[in-house]
Amino acid sequence: MLLLKLLDKSYDTAVIVILVLLSFLTLYPFWNSLVISFNVGTDTALGGITFWPRAFTWENYQVVFKDDRLVQAFGVSILRTTVGTCLSIFFTSMFAYGLTKKYLIGRKLFMIMCIVTLFFSGGLIPSYILIRSLHMIDTFWVLVVPGIIVVWNVIIFRTFFMELPAGLEESAKMDGCNHMRTFFSIILPISGPVIATLSLFTAVGLWNDWFTASIYINNPKLIPIQTLLNQIINSNALSEQLSSAGGAASEFVRQLQGVSTKSLVMATMIVTTLPIIMVYPFLQRFFVKGVLIGSLKE
Repeated sequence: MLLLKLLDKSYDTAVIVILVLLSFLTLYPFWNSLVISFNVGTDTALGGITFWPRAFTWENYQVVFKDDRLVQAFGVSILRTTVGTCLSIFFTSMFAYGLTKKYLIGRKLFMIMCIVTLFFSGGLIPSYILIRSLHMIDTFWVLVVPGIIVVWNVIIFRTFFMELPAGLEESAKMDGCNHMRTFFSIILPISGPVIATLSLFTAVGLWNDWFTASIYINNPKLIPIQTLLNQIINSNALSEQLSSAGGAASEFVRQLQGVSTKSLVMATMIVTTLPIIMVYPFLQRFFVKGVLIGSLKE
């Protein structure tokens, strides 16, 4: 009995140690980036910055917030995330609802076509040709329209709708509701958990996406925040980065002695990732529910 207690205690201790190490490995890169963003850039170049700023400064963030591109990119990302999430949830839920009807002609074929897209794609060049033929190059809608229907979300919506009691729709039909009225008045109001879950997945994906704009957007006024961050990270020199920044930022940085490319990159990265990090802890429970949707059968 004593041996079993010792084994249980050793097991619990080992699990705690492993979890602490994993947490440290996960959080340290972000913490180190935060520390560097608050440290003088010329001092950071000497190395040895680990857990605390060695020469604390606000100069990096002052330069970042004086860059007009950052504010504009934030606006584009917020608008894209809001519009894209609403349109995606609206059309994806309607499509998934239609696939739940057994009498839908070609239902299995539509589902097979959806599943195939999870494993194969047309490729970048055919996709670019399609977007160009639709005249969406260098437009805001190229950031939204190609990702409106997400097959994985369709599957989750479809599974959720199929688990709803059949009596709901039958009673709605007896009251004279057609399919559209049933969907908007009965199905959607009771689909709050799945809508909240997939809205979060979609919003996070749209906020973090930088690749789409890097391919289809040339107008600097339409570049979202993550694409701008990628461009700043790929800057080879401070002068190259500042040449694309606003005049206020360029003039301001000339008055500073401790700003470097790395310090600016870290400050910009913190500013662009902080909003989604602050929101996530309050909405994490919806992600957990999203994993459980459709996992239990009665």
